[in-house]
Amino acid sequence: MSGMTGYEMFWPIVAHVALVYVLYALLGYRRRRMVDAGNVRVSDYRENRNEPPQSLFVKNCIANQFELPVLFYACCILLYITEADNIVALVLAWIFVALRYAHAFIHVTSNRIRYRSPLFAAGYIVLGAMWVWLAVWMTFPNG
Repeated sequence: MSGMTGYEMFWPIVAHVALVYVLYALLGYRRRRMVDAGNVRVSDYRENRNEPPQSLFVKNCIANQFELPVLFYACCILLYITEADNIVALVLAWIFVALRYAHAFIHVTSNRIRYRSPLFAAGYIVLGAMWVWLAVWMTFPNG
């Protein structure tokens, strides 16, 4: 296994899954707060037509965690299967996850595109680099 001792490539996936769980908890918390404050009724969330921004930002952030990260999960698994999960791949994976955390933080707080967009773009580029690494490794597996 390319200098790695086991399942290191899966820890960034676990870290991202933890982010998704935190976001779901935050969504529930914000929705409950809006209901308790009398700003919305529980039934208003059935169709989500007029979701308040406080919870809408979180809901949209959660949806975003199932876009690029799906490709991330696939790449991590393929890196592991092909034994291309060395330090380069692992560092790229952790950078991607760190960027997802930063992107999510902006998304659920200020939601300023000015700050969110560069973080998304950086993650997009890092994930692209992971796929390039995988392609190069599969093309030249021994060197």
